[in-house]
This record gives sequence, structure tokens and C-alpha cells, in this order.
Amino acid sequence: MKTGVNMMIGFLSFLLLMAEKNIMAEVEDNPGERWAQVELPGQEGNVIKTAWPGIGCWFWKEDEFRPGGYKAFIDLHAERSGFTLLTTSIRHPVEVTDPSVHDQIKAATEYARSRGFGIVMDLDVRLARKAFMAAHPDEMQEIVRVREVPLSGAEPVIFEIESLTLGDHYTFRAEPYRPVSGRLLRVYSYFAGTNGIEPDSVKDITGVCEVIEASDKRVRVKLPADETGAGRKACVMAAFSLFTPDVFAPHLDEFQKNILRQYSEVPLAGACKDEWGFPGRFGPRADDLWFSKFMARAYAERRPGRDLARDFLLMALGEKGREGERIAAINHYMEMCRLRNGEHETRFYCDIKEIFGPQAMSATHPTWYPFPTPEEVFKNGLDWWICRRDLAQTDEVTPFCARTALAKKWRSPLWYNMYYDSSPVSYEEDVWRHALGGGRINFHPPWPPKEPGASLLNGNLLRADCRIRLLNYISTAPIDCPIAVVFGHARALNWEGPGLADAGIRLTNALWEDGFYADLIPSSEIENGSLTISDDGAIQYGPQKYAAVILHQPQYERPRIAEFFRKAASRGKSALFRVGEWTVDFEGRRYDAESGLPPEMKTVDGAGCAKAVIEFLQAKGIEPQTRCSLRGAAGFLTSMMPEPSGRCRLLDGTIIIASGAKDVMGDPISEAISSGGHEARFDAVGIAAVRFSADGGVEAMAAGGLKSFACGAMRIELPERVDVALWREADGHWRGILQDCEGEIPEALKRITDRWTRLRSPALR
Repeated sequence: MKTGVNMMIGFLSFLLLMAEKNIMAEVEDNPGERWAQVELPGQEGNVIKTAWPGIGCWFWKEDEFRPGGYKAFIDLHAERSGFTLLTTSIRHPVEVTDPSVHDQIKAATEYARSRGFGIVMDLDVRLARKAFMAAHPDEMQEIVRVREVPLSGAEPVIFEIESLTLGDHYTFRAEPYRPVSGRLLRVYSYFAGTNGIEPDSVKDITGVCEVIEASDKRVRVKLPADETGAGRKACVMAAFSLFTPDVFAPHLDEFQKNILRQYSEVPLAGACKDEWGFPGRFGPRADDLWFSKFMARAYAERRPGRDLARDFLLMALGEKGREGERIAAINHYMEMCRLRNGEHETRFYCDIKEIFGPQAMSATHPTWYPFPTPEEVFKNGLDWWICRRDLAQTDEVTPFCARTALAKKWRSPLWYNMYYDSSPVSYEEDVWRHALGGGRINFHPPWPPKEPGASLLNGNLLRADCRIRLLNYISTAPIDCPIAVVFGHARALNWEGPGLADAGIRLTNALWEDGFYADLIPSSEIENGSLTISDDGAIQYGPQKYAAVILHQPQYERPRIAEFFRKAASRGKSALFRVGEWTVDFEGRRYDAESGLPPEMKTVDGAGCAKAVIEFLQAKGIEPQTRCSLRGAAGFLTSMMPEPSGRCRLLDGTIIIASGAKDVMGDPISEAISSGGHEARFDAVGIAAVRFSADGGVEAMAAGGLKSFACGAMRIELPERVDVALWREADGHWRGILQDCEGEIPEALKRITDRWTRLRSPALR
């Protein structure tokens, strides 16, 4: 395969390179390889049709920018990890548009490919903020601080609003999202009684106010004396421009695409956009609102005749008698922000495919604060489900119910979670929890490290991950979750009332705790056509059909959500439940849920919903999977995650036993897997998985430390334990993977097939 530097190659060419090394028709002796290219059946609807490899994180600091400074990391991980993809980002004050940075990335990428790694490089526009501001100085993101001040009536009032500085991992060791300018946007005066602002009293007094200072530090304004103003208040809106591109900037998408074009001749396996959205804020206030003239224009186009700055007064402070209008204004504002963030993410995905090839990877995750919280609401509007990927990706402690749902949305056989904690010990347990929830870890170094020099390369953690990833060669579909929790997206984004950021995590926790796994899906996935009704009448998300669907807190939804459930009820394949009232629709108008929703939908309270659904599933004969417990990492919130030892089932029929509760390399497994009257018995370590064929034989199996296996006519007895994955290919012949198998292939395996690929686990220190 040619690898000339002028070739635009992405993930596909990297996979083909690995295929040249690993896939042959006869027994291979390539003990230095960490991963084999395997095409999975049943991927007709997917762009990526192959098994996903091990993924690790690489963060470039000063050392990586020295001549050849990238070699140390690559050489070390070539020997001591099972990674073949590296999601790579910069933690050094440089810009990716700088030619010297481009050249260093190119040299590192070429060297990495020579050592069997594909580089997925972070080329996000936030790593080129200086270049963007130089090109488009009037397209920086603004935030409007909405503040109220009493007016004296007799004397002028001088009022000051200070700016704010924000930051995240993109500003680590670089410039924060600092204010670059400030301006007075608008000032309103009004009477405000005990029941709120009197709308008829609102006056725009911006033109008679004196701006004393408008800088990057503050906006100071002199409000005039007015004898008729006794008892009145004023709302002052100060807009601060920050050192980051405006999400609604007209040149944002093209500028981002041009960054990718700049790297088009670099043999990258893909590109990253990590945690996109507005700058993150901890403890966000609803009187600090994202703004720009381009956003205001989009709002006016969405809501003709309305002015965004004027509606900020309504949204932030409320007005008497206009409660419905306030609800609608917040709904439209938040939906507009969510959709725009998702649109930018999806354009980035499409641009990667266009520039680096259809198989190039779009990474990493859209999740910032890894939980439905106000922080995430104001960051991206909980847009996780519309940010296009080929592989479902999350980070940190994103609830498993969201991870499994994203795997269904993108039809990926599994999900990857960029995980970190302060100690490698946490990884040793959670790598098994991930496996039993249908996912794998994208390994981030320990953070914040408890001990200096803490490394994942010590001990058996990454060897255990290689053992678990035997499952990747036989898993063709995501984990089975027979329940969908469909949360009201509008209510979760609306700060009017008590429902802000309530996405139903308490409910999913109660279900997962007992082993009844549920996908978490926003109601907006009904509106965009992703959550559908299948031909046989079941509610369906990607490949998953649901036995039960819970509509959680639908307040503020559009009536067409009710139409969807009426249609589903008429088919009768998915049991329907509802938690929470629905008395107001998206436009703030009164709504009668009792007449809108189907009578077949049972209304239950939040405390009793999980019990009612579990009882229904048990009556249907649906078995639970591994029980779960509350767990977090790195100081984040907790949610339910599978215990590190148990069983799970995939939608393709694969049944998996995974056990790493006592030993990171896996615990002994001497058990049978039974389904539909068929049985497979294992003597293995850590992993035992099988998918039965229609006649009760074996379609695929995988086992760590296999000693013996028996299913129907297939009998395997091995002299020494070895990691094995075995499956039938499209031509009907068996194909297998052997990991850490030295010497002759055992006769028991040779009798099955001569198509074996040997791999190695990472070397121990």
C-alpha cells in the first residue's frame, strides 16, 4: 500500500495498513502486533464495518515540540500498551495553524504509523483562537450579564457590571477565555411589584444612559435621574466579548474546515473536537446569557417580530402576566443553542470524512461536565445525541444509560468512554464495569494523580484491557437495553420552574440497580425522527426495540410528542408509562395531557415507576443483567454502573460473562452459558462469551485464558491457557485470534481452522 505524503488518508488507510500486517489465509506468526483488522458482520448500515481497536490519550506538552520529542511516548506505548489509536491533543501554548506546529504533527504522525499507531489529532478551532480573532475580530463569543438595580428617582445612579474570565482544558497552559471588550447592550426601566415586572411599565432607556466605562474589565453606566422614576428599577445588560469564536459566527464552520484542509496531506487517522459548546461555567446563572449579533439574528429568524435582547429581560427576570411567553422564549433560545452546537459538531464530522477519507475517525466526545447538570445545559443544551459520530463516545462518569443510548443512535457495536481517576487502582475495577455495560475505556492518564509519576503502564491493567478486547472481534451489536427513558428535553433545558437538568437519572438508576438496563433518550430524538416505530410496531432506537418506554417529565413538549405515543399505543408492542405532569406546551400554551396522550400510557409517580416497569418485564420473561451500584470517579457525581463481575447480553445474541472483581487480569470462570435450550461450557479466566447459531451450534466465541470449551459438536481442550476469539466469516469458514500464544498452535485449535492471527499483550515493565 502506498503511503506517499500527498495521499489523503484517514482511518481507512490505517486499517488497511493493519490488515496488510495481520490478515492472511494461513497461520500467522506476528507476535509483535497488538491488534488485528477484522470485518464484522451486520454492519451494513455503518460507515465503519470493522472491530474497533484499543484507544489511548496523548497530550502534547513542551517535550513533544522538541525535535523528535514525540518518539519517547510512541516507543514506550508501542511496547507497553495495546493501543493502536491515539486521541491526541495539545496542552502547550501554540496554535495548530502555525506552520511549525503542523510540521511537528506531521512528523509525529508519520513516525507513529511506522510503529503501528494511528493519530487522531485535535484540530479544534479553539486551538487557533488567535488566528480566528485576527481573521474575524467581530465574530467572538459574547456573554450578556443581566443585572437589576433600584432607581432613586431623584438622583442619578451609577452602576457597574464586571466581566468574567472562563477556562477549560483548551486553555490549560494557554490563554483563558478572557474578556477582550465590553459594551452596554441595553437598559430597561420598569415597575416591579411582588408579582414581578409590570409589562406595561417597561421602557427602553438605553439612549439616555451615559456609558462611563466600557472595557474588557467592566461596564459602568450612569442611569439618569427621573422624578417619575420613584419606585422603579432598571435592568442593565452588559455584553462582554470573550477570546473564543462565537458559536453562531458566520465564518466559524469554514474556518474550522480550513484547519482540516491545512492538514490534508498529513496521514492522520482522524481528528478531534473535544467537549464543543459555549465556554463551560460552573454554577451557571440564568442571568448570564450567551449572545452575539449573529445569535440575535438567528433568534429573530426563528421568532419573527421578537428581539433577543428584549426577551432577555423576560427570560432572566420574568414579567407579570407573561408567564407563558417566558416559557416559550426560554424554550426557543435553548433549543436554538442546542441545535447550533450539534450542527457545528456534525459539520466537523462531515468535513473530516471529506478531507481525510470516509473511514477517518471523528473524536472524541461531546460531553463536558459528564452528567445532565445545569453546567452541561448551559454548555451545549445536552446535545450529546445529535453530535454525529461513527462510534459512541463519552467521558469521565457519563451515566451508562446515556452511553448505551448513544451506541444505539450511532449503531456502533460498543461505546468508548474517555476515563480518568486519580489512581490506576480505580481503572482496574472500572475496565470490567465498562465491559459489562457494553463499552471500553479510552485511557486518559491518571488525573489529578495521587502520586507523582502515576502511570497506567505499570502492572496488568492494559494487559487486562487486551483480554477484554477479545470481545471486540465477535461483538456485532450494542448491549440489549429493553427499556427507554425518554426525558422531556425542553423541560430539562428550561430554568423556569424546578425541572432544570432533570433528565431522569434517578429513574434510570433505579432500573439499572436491579439489572434492568435502560437507554436514556431526549424527546427531541422523536422530533428529529431518530426514535421511531418499527415495522412490527415497537418503539425503536437504532437497532434496539423496546419492551417498555417511559416518558419522563414531558412538561413544555410540543403536541407532536403525544401524537408519536398515540401511534405507538395503537400498535401495542411497547408498554408505555409516564412520570410527571404536562400542562403547558413548548409555546407556553395550556395543554391537556390526559386527552393528548393515549389511555394505554400508564401514569405513575417517580418513586413507583421503576418497580412497575420491572414487574412488567418480569411478567414478560425478560431477565435482568448484572446488578449495578453507585460509582463515580475523579470527584464527579455518581450513577449506576455494573458490578465488575456478572453477565450481559448484546442485541446480536452474544452472551458475555466478565469477571474482574478480584484480579485485574480476570477471575476464574467455570460456568455454562445457556440460551434457547442451547448450552456452552467454559473453563476460562476473565472473559467467556458465545453467540449461538440457529441450530444451537457456535457462531462466535471468545475467552480469556481458555483451558476448555464445549458446545454441541465443538470441543476444545488446551494444554495451556490462552486468549482466544473464534468466529465464522462470511464465507462460512472459521477465523480466529490467539493472544500471547507461543510455540505451536494447539492441535485442538488447528482442527477447527488454519486461519489464525497471533497478537501480543503489552510487555510488563
